[in-house]
Amino acid sequence: MTKPPNLGKSTLPVAYEVGYGKPPSSARFRKGQSGNPKGRPKGARNKLPALNEERLKDIVLAEAYRDIKVHDGDRQVTVPMAEAIVRAMALKAAKGDHRSQKLFSDLLHRTEASRKALHDAWLEQAIEYKVEWERELERRQRLGITAPEPLPHPDDIEINLNTGTVSFRGPASKEQHAAWVWLADRRDAAEEEIADLKEELKAAPDARTRRVLEDQLRYETGFRDRIVDTIGVWPNRDPMAIHQHRAMKKRKALTERR
Repeated sequence: MTKPPNLGKSTLPVAYEVGYGKPPSSARFRKGQSGNPKGRPKGARNKLPALNEERLKDIVLAEAYRDIKVHDGDRQVTVPMAEAIVRAMALKAAKGDHRSQKLFSDLLHRTEASRKALHDAWLEQAIEYKVEWERELERRQRLGITAPEPLPHPDDIEINLNTGTVSFRGPASKEQHAAWVWLADRRDAAEEEIADLKEELKAAPDARTRRVLEDQLRYETGFRDRIVDTIGVWPNRDPMAIHQHRAMKKRKALTERR
């Protein structure tokens, strides 16, 4: 009996066709040779995180804020997983489940206590900042010291001790301060322009001139109102900006006299 050819050798029968799933002999894997010589790094699946990594926290947070669909009455809504869990706990508590009631009450108490502590710390810092800078500015004024003013300025911090709220009525950074100075300067210039236009309207010689002045008055008034909506009546305390504004007014007055 004729033995079949040894298929383990690299030589192929003459009738072997090259095509999909049938690479040429030169491209076939050799016996005993791996298709991935380097292989999977040893321990790659079980590699421990670095000292600065908190992989489990990342997983927990990702899962907590993953969106899922839940039933809300007759419709489905998409909410984060954490919200769905709290909602389910609250619903069970509302239905009389004592364990859920205790868990929800404890969670609510801890949350409110944490928020109250943060609020009290923030209020205390705002009061200390305002009082200390008011004393420092009074000291500078008494000694005639000229120095950059703080941002935010203590006069721009409004503290309501009855409600425990803190609000800012001025810029809090150099970038904001530059923008607010320009707006305050433009607001003051608009106020002066509005007053001048009203005086000119009283002495308008004809209807055409009156219409032109009225259009200018509407523009300046609207521009001034938009600025006031943004910065209110914030005072421009920048000495250089005040000096430039006064110089501009002086040049304008000289030009009108000519």
